[in-house]
Amino acid sequence: MKDLISYIARALVDNPEQVYVSEIQGNQTSVLELKVAKEDLGKVIGKQGRTARAMRTILSAASAKIKKRTVLEILE
Repeated sequence: MKDLISYIARALVDNPEQVYVSEIQGNQTSVLELKVAKEDLGKVIGKQGRTARAMRTILSAASAKIKKRTVLEILE
């Protein structure tokens, strides 16, 4: 899941070397924290949060396949 979000985020931003994804594991739920450069934050979130919502939808579909819940948090 971490690689999936990292791949998508690197394709969206102007500074792909400043994309960091960290994962916090739990029993049932895993939290992915996405950190990008300040000037790329708008590109990752998108208009009215559409890009972020799409990334979360892809993530939930992929995590449903392994029967685990994954949450994406975009950090400033």
